[in-house]
Amino acid sequence: MREYTRLFIDGEWVQPFVSRVVELSDPSTDTPFARVAMGGAVDVDRAVAAARRAFTTFSQTTVAERLALFDRIIAAYEARMDQLSAVIAEEMGCPVSARVQVAGPLTHFRQARKVLESYHFETRIGDTIIRREPIGVCGLVSPWNWPIQTLTVKIAYALAAGCTVVCKPSQVTPISAILLTEILEAAEVPKGVVNLVVGEGATVGEAIAAHPEVDLISFTGSTGAGARVGAVAAQSIKRVSLELGGKSANIVLPDADIAAAARWNVQRCFFNTGQSCHAPSRFLIPREKLGEALTAMQEEVEEIRIGDPRNPTTTMGPMVNRAQFDRVQRYIEIGLEEGATLVCGGPGLPDGLNRGAFVRPTIFSDVAPEMTIAREEIFGPVLAVIAYDDEEEAIAIANEGPFGLAGYVFSGDPEKGYEVGNRLRAGRVFYNGAAGDPASPMGGYKQSGNGREMGIFGLEEYLEVKAVFGLKERAQELLPLSP
Repeated sequence: MREYTRLFIDGEWVQPFVSRVVELSDPSTDTPFARVAMGGAVDVDRAVAAARRAFTTFSQTTVAERLALFDRIIAAYEARMDQLSAVIAEEMGCPVSARVQVAGPLTHFRQARKVLESYHFETRIGDTIIRREPIGVCGLVSPWNWPIQTLTVKIAYALAAGCTVVCKPSQVTPISAILLTEILEAAEVPKGVVNLVVGEGATVGEAIAAHPEVDLISFTGSTGAGARVGAVAAQSIKRVSLELGGKSANIVLPDADIAAAARWNVQRCFFNTGQSCHAPSRFLIPREKLGEALTAMQEEVEEIRIGDPRNPTTTMGPMVNRAQFDRVQRYIEIGLEEGATLVCGGPGLPDGLNRGAFVRPTIFSDVAPEMTIAREEIFGPVLAVIAYDDEEEAIAIANEGPFGLAGYVFSGDPEKGYEVGNRLRAGRVFYNGAAGDPASPMGGYKQSGNGREMGIFGLEEYLEVKAVFGLKERAQELLPLSP
């Protein structure tokens, strides 16, 4: 069994103030494979103090110096991508075939570098200088479902801004964060600029959110946990950026390629074993097209290969752990109890598997918008198919509920698709299965969060704005701020 007994504070791997470890189990075999040290509030104090000291100098680094740092990070990351892929297969069950979990972070490091290279930290309004300056020490709290990418996006834009950070990964998937920190260490990130404190949300997470010397907290996770972070952080009036839950709807309009939309929705909803906040877990289909869509969905589900995430032919691994397995099983039972029709899947382990946290890819039809499985985020491979009678009804159903992270529209008419997409109360809208763009903002409406990540919008989350008056000649040398 591997041992990970140290935290990364002030440029060194150090023992936690209080020795306590948790045991991690492989979700595909239920076999323990590692022991990881947990930090506490005292370790957060040490990490924040180190980040505060480092901020004094790192905030004054030039753009050229930070660009050189990104070049070193990118090279160090590329050297360890295979190892990162193996680690997330072991700690959360993501198949090694799903390379986006490892390739995506590299893309985000490169995109942050690109933004930094062209960003104007000083502009003007008339004769006034508008400066954007690093906000300070940032607490970065990331989840288990995208353990490398979510933490990378936060770190990349914080460093690009000139901020220093204290990171808390999920205690469920800490090893990938440890490896990412080793990559940053190898890239010679200055002492104290990046600190890693593994621990539970109720201890380490709360200590970071409450700390008076933390200037910003960026949190990705459940809506309930995000509400708690916001409440704790409010006591010290720090900036809070939250990327939270979702229950995204995919509206398929009558003129769309129904089979293509249905197949894509299965692929996207069940990717990462359904453990994605952007998953299109509500499929809205014209009532007269329901049969055609269900046939295509069943055919697509038959293409899924469930099994050992280390096998390159596997396309769906297990849930992250037994607790998440139990949660998803309960939602499947609720769907049956509330009268939805089971199209495929259902409770229990998939055929041929007798251990591990594997779930049958499950599709329900005859789902009413008020049913639990149509309203609550399940975070597993469970898809609710909802038939609608007209466009207005579809839009109303899509906008119901507390979430507004993503929306999806399929149509044969781009203008109609754009019109419908504009009426969705969501932070991102995807037309006909288009891929996201790492230069574009990510974030949600309503209880899906506030603030934005990625691209220029993501960089500006980590910047304060200052107006400087009385330097007319210097101001005139700057570009005017776009109206």
